[in-house]
Amino acid sequence: MTDEIVKIDGVSKRFGDTVALHRLDMSIRAGEFVTFLGPSGCGKSTTLRILGGFETPTTGRVILNGRDVTAEPPNRRRVNMVFQDYALFPHMTVRRNIAFGLELKGLTRPQIAARSDDLMGFLELAPLADRLPDQLSGGQRQRVALARALAPDPDLLLLDEPLGALDAKLRGQVQAELKSIQRRTSKTFFFVTHDQDEALTMSDRIVVMSKGRVEQVGTPEDLYFHPASRFVADFIGETNLIVGRVASVRGDEVALDWNGQRLIGCAPRDGAPVEGGTVAASVRLEKLMLSETRPDLPNVVPVRIVSKVFKGSRTEVGVRVDGGDETPLRAYVDTALGHALGDGQIWAGWSADAMAVLRD
Repeated sequence: MTDEIVKIDGVSKRFGDTVALHRLDMSIRAGEFVTFLGPSGCGKSTTLRILGGFETPTTGRVILNGRDVTAEPPNRRRVNMVFQDYALFPHMTVRRNIAFGLELKGLTRPQIAARSDDLMGFLELAPLADRLPDQLSGGQRQRVALARALAPDPDLLLLDEPLGALDAKLRGQVQAELKSIQRRTSKTFFFVTHDQDEALTMSDRIVVMSKGRVEQVGTPEDLYFHPASRFVADFIGETNLIVGRVASVRGDEVALDWNGQRLIGCAPRDGAPVEGGTVAASVRLEKLMLSETRPDLPNVVPVRIVSKVFKGSRTEVGVRVDGGDETPLRAYVDTALGHALGDGQIWAGWSADAMAVLRD
């Protein structure tokens, strides 16, 4: 998966005095599932609309398969879109919805029938071929919308929060199905969402955006365990934010003074912090270990339990450093361990790799 299919080159977009997108530069490889993730108004939907030809960038270029399509309308691009509400034609059957784009391309009836049948078989829609959209479940409508978008064989499929209308249980099922379809078709998917779980579950790469700018690009594991900024650490998952003074920097290792303790963490990948400065570091809840005996770890602090929240298979335990009045640290522990831990002093520990020092 090395062939570049999309290149976004210095793309910016202004709406009057509002900067919706600021100098976006990135490439997308063929067969990749890329998700743009961020809160409302961060620029992710604007990027999708620029790729689809529904908006023209104020500056920059969009290159699709080596061809500059910046000024070309949607129908001149080998790009298709799946909307949040699926936008199926209510008066058309499943078969007719899928065939619609093929008819516009001028294919013959036998060609249209063969392509529609192939997609309905592939997406398990054949038994529903003669039903109308209002006779389908949410997951079935989503598969029809995907089939219709895939029918003209686009180079790039754009998905604008297509799971937003589904309930939580169905959303989980459709997430797995959508990723499976993407893998089986080897199509390039550009997915937009504000839902971090959706992004972590399905993506090959995630682009985290804030206020029209890219905060970080990386794999789900990279962004979760090695966030580059406080925004990314806060936005993706739950974390402990530890603010301390930089005592020393040696290669990728950063020593922090925090609450009378010396802690060791990993430097940000885009530049080490300055000694003597104040920085924040992220430690995920599942990486913080609690024990009644002192663990053999580079970062160990004495703490007392201040809260326990039962969460089924695990318990969220809040602890405070002895003598400290800062926000409690939180840890996910096995429920049995959560019950066993008493009210006296215990130890909290984590590895150096588990503490990501963040850029300012």
